[in-house]
Amino acid sequence: MAKISLDRMLQSQGFGTRKYCRSLIEDGEVAVHGVLVDNYRAEFETENLVYTVFDEDWLYRPHVYLALHKPPNFECSRKPSHHPGVLTLLPEQFTWRDVQPVGRLDHDTTGMLLLSDDGPFIHAQSSPKRHVPKYYEATTADAVTPELIAQMLSGVQLNDEPAPLTALICRQLGEHQLEIVLEQGKYHQVKRMLAACGNHCASLHRAKIGGLSLEALGLEEGEWCYLEAEELALLAEGA
Repeated sequence: MAKISLDRMLQSQGFGTRKYCRSLIEDGEVAVHGVLVDNYRAEFETENLVYTVFDEDWLYRPHVYLALHKPPNFECSRKPSHHPGVLTLLPEQFTWRDVQPVGRLDHDTTGMLLLSDDGPFIHAQSSPKRHVPKYYEATTADAVTPELIAQMLSGVQLNDEPAPLTALICRQLGEHQLEIVLEQGKYHQVKRMLAACGNHCASLHRAKIGGLSLEALGLEEGEWCYLEAEELALLAEGA
């Protein structure tokens, strides 16, 4: 099994430049499996490697896969313009690792957001060919009607789309609330579809992607967690 020097390992995990990581090690801020290590050249096998930086424990991960319960008024852009970016809700080293949102939620939309530093994973999750269902809870300005639900299920024509877009599922949750399940992932799709049906989306929440839900993860607004193999497998489940 390949080994890696401690300074390179810390750099790969997002703790800064190699020079900075070396200074952390030499200053006695790093332990491996509970044992202080002050030699940055020391090499370790990375599998199941538990290390400590500033008294906080971490598990070595070749890539990170995260779920965040996005609060309102945060932008998914890595260069936000009007609101704080979602990366500010995560530990700083994830920015060093080039963690990116998988797709986007509008600044005023809440709910599940995936993030990763694994390029192929990001591409695969974002690809329309995967047909991953995304579950939204929408609050409408006007009361929900049977006609609205029927139109969402039969197809809504948007100005810049060649064919009507349909919801996989559209069911009433309350007088002004709908559960809407989509797999296309078009720009502002829920809001535009509701507007084209003569209603207006007052608020929007993404509760679930594939078979993975925020409720199951137990995340409150602003909280995040790692996704392990079991949770990642749930993302592929259909509606």
